[in-house]
Amino acid sequence: MTIPKHFDLAIVGGGAAAFAGAIRANELGAKTVLINDGLPLGGTCVNVGCVPTKALLHIAEARHNALKNDIPGLDLKVESFDFAEAISHEQELVSEMRSEKYSKVLARLEHVSLLEGRAKLNSNHELIVGDDTLHAAYILLATGSTVTRLDIPGLSESGHVTHIEALRNKTLPKRLAIIGAGAVGLEFAQMYSRFGAMVTVLARGARIARNTEPALSLLMAEALRAEGINILLETSVTQVSANVNSKTLSLQSPDGLKNLQVDEILVAAGKTPNTADLGLRKAGVETDPCGAIAVSTEYQTVVDNIYAVGDVAALPLRLEPTAGKEGTIAVSNMLSGDALTIDFDSTPFTIFTDPELAGVGWTEAEMMTRLGTCLCKTVSFENVPRAIITGRTEGAITIVAEPDTRIIRGIHILAPHAGELIAQAMTIVANKNTISDVVNSLPMFPTLSESIKLAALSFDVDISQLSCCV
Repeated sequence: MTIPKHFDLAIVGGGAAAFAGAIRANELGAKTVLINDGLPLGGTCVNVGCVPTKALLHIAEARHNALKNDIPGLDLKVESFDFAEAISHEQELVSEMRSEKYSKVLARLEHVSLLEGRAKLNSNHELIVGDDTLHAAYILLATGSTVTRLDIPGLSESGHVTHIEALRNKTLPKRLAIIGAGAVGLEFAQMYSRFGAMVTVLARGARIARNTEPALSLLMAEALRAEGINILLETSVTQVSANVNSKTLSLQSPDGLKNLQVDEILVAAGKTPNTADLGLRKAGVETDPCGAIAVSTEYQTVVDNIYAVGDVAALPLRLEPTAGKEGTIAVSNMLSGDALTIDFDSTPFTIFTDPELAGVGWTEAEMMTRLGTCLCKTVSFENVPRAIITGRTEGAITIVAEPDTRIIRGIHILAPHAGELIAQAMTIVANKNTISDVVNSLPMFPTLSESIKLAALSFDVDISQLSCCV
């Protein structure tokens, strides 16, 4: 198919943000080209992110629950487990969803053309793709990010994997070191541990999951350690060496120097925006010190007709839901003259470990930075009837509120299904509901969602002295 040379909109990228932008552009009838650099359509989420990891976490949880079941009167066992078959299932699921949610969706967009190749800006209206030069009235940059490369002596020579290779590797390592204690590192740590590997998580900071409340981070670490995951805090890797059978990491920790022998190393220490070789300077587009494209709250760069969204942009949050929404908003703003934005203060996140860690809005530390004061309460799930019934009381919930108005500015939850519970919390924070609003609500009993009301009640009463249904 011959690709025309002039477009209303050129979208550089093939992931969630790019597709959301293409769908919106098609709705507006804009002549659009989607330029994908040859990677599988769908970007991180469907190929090497949300879809495959959650599929494997589900299998790992089922195996774990069978092996570690402590339900009275119930005896379970695992007859067999085939790690390679689990990986094959995950890859088949990825292929199916990429076809249904991306390839087939794109084929139905009558105003959108697909061009495979690496795009480079030649001016603010001109892109070079291979031997083709394209002109576009507007340009949307949605090239995503890649795993940050670590400058550790011996790491490249010894070999390591990222989450991308790990999701394709059908051999389960017996001993695994994970560098990084954010969402990716923690999810893979629990997944591999539940599959039978001996896992060590190496965190440079004083706690894991640093963007949440310290109390919840501590409880999460306790839950993971209880499953046998080794978590080393304030630990850095100074060197890596390898022999035929293993790899050795030299570690600097509060206890001094030590060595760790493993079969494989997984690097999960952040992401770097894909801005290299985009030709940003020729178009006049600016980046921040980390290489992310500087944008306004409406996703416009310093160049009027060029916008950037998703992981490539300098934004407060980098999540799958925000990337998709940003693509839609940016195209609406540039083509319809809208001034739409995202309220990141009411945008939730979830780490899909078990228990899950989810949050929305301000933490206590952020409240103190902004207002210098905080009305905050943390309630253990030992006070939640449904958690007591199911024997899953290891979690907690924190509510962050303004002392004067008692408006709830943040809710953070560590619990089974916290990713589902945070949807209710998101509405509370977005609507600026007060503690009294939540206290006067009527959640279903017995449910885990009742924990939010119990946490609100704890500001004024001793909830341990209440009956079940309040």
